[in-house]
Amino acid sequence: MVTCDGSADLNVSVNEALPMLEAGAMLLDVRELVEWSAGHDPVAVHMPMARVLLDAGQLDPAKLILVICRSGIRSLTGAAQLREAGFSAVSVDGGMRAWQQAGRSIVHDSGDPGTII
Repeated sequence: MVTCDGSADLNVSVNEALPMLEAGAMLLDVRELVEWSAGHDPVAVHMPMARVLLDAGQLDPAKLILVICRSGIRSLTGAAQLREAGFSAVSVDGGMRAWQQAGRSIVHDSGDPGTII
């Protein structure tokens, strides 16, 4: 997908992201806490968008970071910021909506099935 600012290389589809995740990439969920709590991928790490640059030191610079949000807009910004900070990062196009449609488990904080809000 090519965005209006020409950042095609920042986006990957869910179908491209899943093998990357299986190969050891980190899934970084940048949604707000209420969104995360309602439903997230069990292997994801939560870091709200406003904290990404502040808490980037907690991320492994040796790993590819798959940045995800609800629809793919915030994650595109997050991936760009992480790249500027020296990380290898891409945004998952379509976000958690597409992630769930691809059949990935979505869990609530309680461990019960979750929902994307």
